[in-house]
Amino acid sequence: MTEPKLLVATDGAVRLLTLNRPEMKNALDRELVLALGAALDSAATDPSVRAVVLTGAGDAFCSGADLKSAMGGGVGDLGERMDEYHRMIRAIARAPKPFIAAVSGVAVGFGADLALACDLRIFAEHAYLQERFVKLGLMPDGGGSHWLPRLVGLGRAMEFLMLGTRLDAARCEALGIANRVVASSELEGAALALARELAQGAPLALARIKQAVRASAADVDAALDREKAGQLELLVSKDLMEGVLAWAQRRDPVFTGE
Repeated sequence: MTEPKLLVATDGAVRLLTLNRPEMKNALDRELVLALGAALDSAATDPSVRAVVLTGAGDAFCSGADLKSAMGGGVGDLGERMDEYHRMIRAIARAPKPFIAAVSGVAVGFGADLALACDLRIFAEHAYLQERFVKLGLMPDGGGSHWLPRLVGLGRAMEFLMLGTRLDAARCEALGIANRVVASSELEGAALALARELAQGAPLALARIKQAVRASAADVDAALDREKAGQLELLVSKDLMEGVLAWAQRRDPVFTGE
């Protein structure tokens, strides 16, 4: 029996999504794109899921689009296909909960964009990220030109995008792309541990933090207005009362997202 191209598992309040085409470095064919888009939407809207880990089977995170598969479609289908890819990015960016990329190896092309779209990234020590679209005469099409400048600065982003620079795990950590780098054998455990910690946090506050950071720009006044609006909502939540009560009683809070 053939294994599914996407593995979905649940660990308490954590949803683990694993791209499962290891023989193809988890390249994205249409079947996997549609399955992952649906799974990301489901994880984003499922109230029982507090945090999501996205990773790849074998020694790769995702090597981008399966070019052989993609070349089978006609030119008239490109816009529709791109919308299917963008569905994945939008689901991650718009979800009111944290997404963690556990980068187990190559994260190239759209695979790099998937990792960059997540809120946090943990890299295995042998992993690397590369926006190599330019090597094919293309440009990033999964948000890479949006994510990278915000993580590494305009000058470095322009260099990495224009040269298709391969960034190893150590450099990704130094640049702030990778939040942590761990041994390959520890990657999934480290990602799940971080996801569990986030899943125990206050979901309304995490959602507002993510919303404010994602929407932030150079205008500090607008950023403060957004933080003010979000904080006013949180100040009347049951989670705030629980957090204050738990602090007073010196115990761990039990947040419900209300």
